[in-house]
Amino acid sequence: MRDMQGRSVRGRTLWGTDIQPADANFRVLVVGGIHGDEMSSSSLVFHWIGLAHNPPADMSLSIHWRFIPSLNPDGLFAKPSRRTNANGVDLNRNFPTPNWARDARVYWESRTKRDPRRWPGNKPLSEPESRFMLEQMDSFKPNLIVSVHAPYGVLDFDGPSVPPSKLGRLYLDQVGIFPGSLGNYGGIHKRVPVVTIELPSASRMTQDAETRQMWMDLLRWTSERLGPAQVAKTP
Repeated sequence: MRDMQGRSVRGRTLWGTDIQPADANFRVLVVGGIHGDEMSSSSLVFHWIGLAHNPPADMSLSIHWRFIPSLNPDGLFAKPSRRTNANGVDLNRNFPTPNWARDARVYWESRTKRDPRRWPGNKPLSEPESRFMLEQMDSFKPNLIVSVHAPYGVLDFDGPSVPPSKLGRLYLDQVGIFPGSLGNYGGIHKRVPVVTIELPSASRMTQDAETRQMWMDLLRWTSERLGPAQVAKTP
């Protein structure tokens, strides 16, 4: 792990790691812990770091991985852990999607009934953690973003390409588009495919075999559906 030169509201380091083969021709950004009370999401990212060191021999893509296990360490280390960051903002509603100023607060008031766990902030990118994530997207320029959450036990997808039908035991169930979400910003606005994994439990990690199966299914889908088209666009 290395210091990614980002800090949380309370000054905690935002850690990450890169796994980059010499011949890498495809970039994947994997982020967990956007919501601090979804501990299993960070655990999955750490498990996948280990798997990324030994890619399958028959992979048609050589992938440069960037892993950020916990985007919201302040929420993770709160007692008890909490969904929002230290400012009480839901980071997954704080990205600068089109019409954020028009839609985000209206959605929060009408659809969530002012749920404080889903407060989008006073303006997009008001939080250092969401600004850090945007900087990562702009500098790393991923061909694919994988965002790991819990506990709904489904698979979501935003953006171009045919989505994966399943990863392990998680099946595709596209849950909608939310103002300020990473899927909306990255997948719909920036046209970078965003796979959102919703693990079945926020506190219990999936079994090793299931964790590996999700990984293998992701690699297979990435190679078959994204690889040729995205690599062709890479300068």
